[in-house]
Amino acid sequence: MDKDSGKAFDKRLFKRLLMHTKPYRITFYGVALSAVLISGFAILTPLLLREIIDDAIKKSNEEKLFWLTLAMLGVLLAQVIFQLLFNYYANWLGESVIKDIRVNLFKHMLGFRMKYYDNSSLGVLVTRAVADMQRIGEIFSQGFFVIVADLLKMLVAAGVMLIINWRLALIVFAILPVIVYATRLFQQAMKVAFIEVRAQVSNLNSFVQERIAGMKIVQLFTREYLEGEKFRNINEKHQNAWLKTVWYNSIFFPIAEIVSSIGVGLIVWYGGLQNVSGLAQEEFGTIFAFILLIDMLFRPLRQIADKFNTLQMGMVAANRVFKILDTDSHIKNVGTFVNEAMKGNITFDKVHFGYLENEEVLHGISFKVQAGETIAIVGATGAGKSTIINLLNRFYEINSGSILIDGIDIKAHTLTSLRKHIAVVLQDVFLFADTITNNISLKDASITAEMIKKAAEQIGVDEFISSLPKGYEYNVKERGSMLSSGQRQLIAFLRAYVSNPSILVLDEATSSVDTYSEQLIQRATEKITEGRTSIIIAHRLATIKKADKIIVMDAGKIVETGTHQELLKARGYYRDLYEAQFLAEEVA
Repeated sequence: MDKDSGKAFDKRLFKRLLMHTKPYRITFYGVALSAVLISGFAILTPLLLREIIDDAIKKSNEEKLFWLTLAMLGVLLAQVIFQLLFNYYANWLGESVIKDIRVNLFKHMLGFRMKYYDNSSLGVLVTRAVADMQRIGEIFSQGFFVIVADLLKMLVAAGVMLIINWRLALIVFAILPVIVYATRLFQQAMKVAFIEVRAQVSNLNSFVQERIAGMKIVQLFTREYLEGEKFRNINEKHQNAWLKTVWYNSIFFPIAEIVSSIGVGLIVWYGGLQNVSGLAQEEFGTIFAFILLIDMLFRPLRQIADKFNTLQMGMVAANRVFKILDTDSHIKNVGTFVNEAMKGNITFDKVHFGYLENEEVLHGISFKVQAGETIAIVGATGAGKSTIINLLNRFYEINSGSILIDGIDIKAHTLTSLRKHIAVVLQDVFLFADTITNNISLKDASITAEMIKKAAEQIGVDEFISSLPKGYEYNVKERGSMLSSGQRQLIAFLRAYVSNPSILVLDEATSSVDTYSEQLIQRATEKITEGRTSIIIAHRLATIKKADKIIVMDAGKIVETGTHQELLKARGYYRDLYEAQFLAEEVA
């Protein structure tokens, strides 16, 4: 569970939230004014009723009854109008604020280094960007302004009580501490309960998202029952967390209602007793006014407890969202060099790197790639092959050493300029739930449909795409689930090709595909590697043989370098890999 602030109300956090209302100052002050006016109109109602009973009805003054009734109707109409304006613009302000915060959050997350996502739960991040944002919006729509309006109503109601009859007011004030104390206990209990609720919501979202994404594995290994049991346990914890809030509400609100009813009963009893005994003449209009004023004093207090919970839930959510916004997990984009015409010369010089502290993956890697050259990197799983690609794109920062492109350290390049010239085709291709055209262009306006079709024809994938329903406008659904793995690879090749990169990286791009798709991929590979620096991480024989140079890695070190034939003659590590992995294929 996240460690949230234990304060009932964090002023610093709330002040930070208010900073986001600055672009909407007019609306903010308008909503605040509406809250004040609503309180004022609410207090006028019992006062007018008092006058109607004592000065109009009791004295049989028809004219005064008419005008006072008309005034009450006017007050009620004004109250309705300002309540409507208050409700609409308070919600509008809340939605506007969370829209701005959500955009800032997403932009902030777009720049996070991969290490942050390696250590973060996807479900939790989605909760922060969606559900928690709605809670923040409720601070303005159902929390802060409503509390201010209710507090004003209570203060004015208490003042009016003292002015019109201090004896009756003292009776009401005598029982007020009971409900204030109950409200305080309720608010403290709900604070803890809602922190638990938000934690369980995050756990639930994370679990569901992971299992849906990995449903194939769940079913392949017949884990349905076990995962169902895990979900039942998580769901029970989620249910129990919510039931705590229900239990506290079930206790508090009946107590508050009873105290309010006792107050009304005491006013009626005392006022009536005074009249019956003849000790004092409490006006009936005053007694009726006090009955309404008690409701205006106690009901807002009950609502404040509820709205304060809304405010606290919003503050807990804001605290979690701001933790992400305050997270400094970005690659330092301090470079100023923009390479408009990158040649593609690559140099790794004594590069050390580890994903975890004190656990190096690369141990002083050094190699050079000339512009236009195609190199292959081979080695056992975990040798560090893909890590080299991650470092070239600056997804991670190296521990020591340097990586140069065209003789300039990649840290000196702007990230946009660096990555613009590097295209990567991964083994696990990610496609968005969109058309093939949009998945290739990624909605880059400079890449037209004509350019995509022409590029597809050049690398030999136009026939495959055209055979699909709606062709290039075919929606591949989430993660490209409507396509085979080989087809997704072809789309990834086309996406890389139309970007016209200076450096092309193929990371295990031909593994796990059928023979026909591999043939198409080989043709595409030959086409898109022409005239540009290419780095190929692969196990397939054809790709390895045609490389200008092969780098052989083992346990984070380069153990051999040379052409295919040179490495075979050397009878070293590569020869062992070749005989184990490729010889059977070559004989066949």
